[in-house]
Amino acid sequence: MVFKVSKVSTTPIDGQKPGTSGLRKKVKVFIQPHYLQNFVQSTFNALTPEKVRGATLVVSGDGRYFSKDAIQIIIKMSAANGVRRVWVGQNGLLSTPAVSAVIRERVGVDGSKANGAFILTASHNPGGPHEDFGIKYNMENGGPAPEAITDKIFENTKTITEYLIAEDLPNIDISTIGVANFLGPEGQFDVEVFDSAGDYVKLMKSIFDFELIRKLLSSSKFTFCYDALHGVAGAYAHRIFVEELGAQESSLLNCVPKEDFGGGHPDPNLTYAKELVARMGLGKSDSAVDPPEFGAAADGDADRNMILGKRFFVTPSDSVAIIAANAVDAIPYFSSGLKGVARSMPTSAALDVVAKNLNLKFFEVPTGWKFFGNLMDAGLCSICGEESFGTGSDHIREKDGIWAVLAWLSILAFKNKENLNGDKLVTVEDIVRQHWAIYGRHYYTRYDYENVDAGAAKDLMACLVKLQSSLDEINSIVKGARSDVSNVVNADEFEYKDPVDGSVSKHQGIRFLFEDGSRLVFRLSGTGSEGATIRLYIEQYEKDSSKTGRDSQGALAPLVEVALKLSKMLEFTGRSAPTVIT
Repeated sequence: MVFKVSKVSTTPIDGQKPGTSGLRKKVKVFIQPHYLQNFVQSTFNALTPEKVRGATLVVSGDGRYFSKDAIQIIIKMSAANGVRRVWVGQNGLLSTPAVSAVIRERVGVDGSKANGAFILTASHNPGGPHEDFGIKYNMENGGPAPEAITDKIFENTKTITEYLIAEDLPNIDISTIGVANFLGPEGQFDVEVFDSAGDYVKLMKSIFDFELIRKLLSSSKFTFCYDALHGVAGAYAHRIFVEELGAQESSLLNCVPKEDFGGGHPDPNLTYAKELVARMGLGKSDSAVDPPEFGAAADGDADRNMILGKRFFVTPSDSVAIIAANAVDAIPYFSSGLKGVARSMPTSAALDVVAKNLNLKFFEVPTGWKFFGNLMDAGLCSICGEESFGTGSDHIREKDGIWAVLAWLSILAFKNKENLNGDKLVTVEDIVRQHWAIYGRHYYTRYDYENVDAGAAKDLMACLVKLQSSLDEINSIVKGARSDVSNVVNADEFEYKDPVDGSVSKHQGIRFLFEDGSRLVFRLSGTGSEGATIRLYIEQYEKDSSKTGRDSQGALAPLVEVALKLSKMLEFTGRSAPTVIT
């Protein structure tokens, strides 16, 4: 059929500023007249013409509520703006890492390659009619749009007067694989619905030794559990873990993607992944059933991960350090060596110690995956991670939850390849404790105070910045709270100059650095859809191997007390306890 292009008059809508993770709001905001359309047109207008006209775009997401409607709107607007073809994952499902893989790896039957993508996700935030929705744009390298583009998008949202849409284009059946062809004023326009998992699975098989992992999973001594929290990871779990690696179907938990994530909070941590935590023997009540040897969870769009052993939690900071320390031996993709490693500033310094010991390039960057992407595009970084359960490598330009799980399974398979018929397998806990014995332990925890009054949160941060001008005053508060905590020797706001493009990022977190290597970091997070989240990071380094086996919360209790005093947390927020502790 032939479609027409309509110009629809509109007016700017306040508050459409995309953050590092795109634009996130409640569904009720997105379904307002013109709200989504304004943002999509503002994005098209922010891109150069060659990245839109004649381009190939990917449009998919984590399947949360409103995604199917949003996909149809974006398809019609793409057609009207001169896009040549749109690729949609079957049922509108593509994990964020899979979108990055599709942009970088997929070649259409006519030789076409993707120029970018609209990803529909609010990541680890809840979904449903009264919950969160989100949209972000990724570039031709597979990574999130840089600040120069997101700033243009925001400026465009403030002046937009019309958007283009092919209103008479019929809705596409995104449940069925196939190609729909149309004609418009600028020529042919195609929509291809394709297998959501195929390209991503092919990429994973090129990175890891699937046969070695399969041998581990087939061992009667090894048991495994993967929880997708009803997010989009479920679209990949059966294909990878059951079909490719031979895991039992019963190993999969909550692996049917749902628009509301089954009413849960799709955030893979000890608070929200309750069912997995209980199954792994880390719940409040003891289970008579012997827990699996290995467990993992994903968030809504499958870019985050949580790694668990039997009755044992692996911190994300330790996880990326352990992957880096073992990658060359255990993962074929890295067999020729690592280019470098990087972590976000709030992440513990466990990776720093590995980098120093292995003589690797090391980078500390602000929170936001785009900073890693710059390093990777310049060939400076192979493996990176952040404490917020994000881990990844240069195979794509997003963090990748399933990649992290396969990395851990690869390390376990490598450590046990001569031991599968022995008395006892090397466990997750064994690997972590061996790592601490070599590199020392970074005791680490994060306190999240969610949905805090935004004004109160800003006042708290401003008070901390003001306090940083006097180390004497800081140390007076420290010693008044706990005499057994060492002195603060430096207090600042983290600032980063990108070694690739020279850009400077300021005000990236408030830091208190102690004489013994301990750290306190305070940040405001922009990943929620309303209110503010204050994140407090607490870290203490222990080199003495006889002292690396302590309970983490017990070891950090003195620093926690100091942090709450320095920040006046109760006074500013009224909160006597955090919402989430990880």
